[in-house]
Amino acid sequence: MIGIIPNKIHIIGSVGSGKTTLARNLSSKLSIPYYELDNVVWKRHKSGDIRRTDEERDEYLDKIIRSDRWIIEGAHNHIWVFKSFQNADLIIFLDTPYMKRIIRIIKRFFLQKMGFEKANYTPTIKMLIKMFEWNAGFEKQSKPMILNMLRQDDIKFLILKDNSSTSWKL
Repeated sequence: MIGIIPNKIHIIGSVGSGKTTLARNLSSKLSIPYYELDNVVWKRHKSGDIRRTDEERDEYLDKIIRSDRWIIEGAHNHIWVFKSFQNADLIIFLDTPYMKRIIRIIKRFFLQKMGFEKANYTPTIKMLIKMFEWNAGFEKQSKPMILNMLRQDDIKFLILKDNSSTSWKL
């Protein structure tokens, strides 16, 4: 349990870990705006997404980070994201079990295909396969890197096995 409620939170985890759900719930509970890193990378348009230039992306992230309160969610493991880790009061690592993420990915795909859940992308079989690849890659490459980063002395973090409201307390 954390005594002081953080104003700047970065939530990381694999695809299907529950990052967006947790970000939405915390945003509502704490009245802090949340941002998805995917939407920092991509300009969303009805005619199709357009990738921001590196300069546009960095400028957008800097604008978010300079604000007094934010929740950023995303698992991008690139140098441009580290400044949000450095500026966060708290990093939450959602270390949801691998098979639970697989089930969530499949469920999300069908809900999006049937139009019951909104997607920021077109839910295709190709995208579904990419999500499985990202999920497996996360276990092998990203997770060890994240755990190593969190071991630094000056980083305040929580590791959660689930994004349900019963698994965390702020």
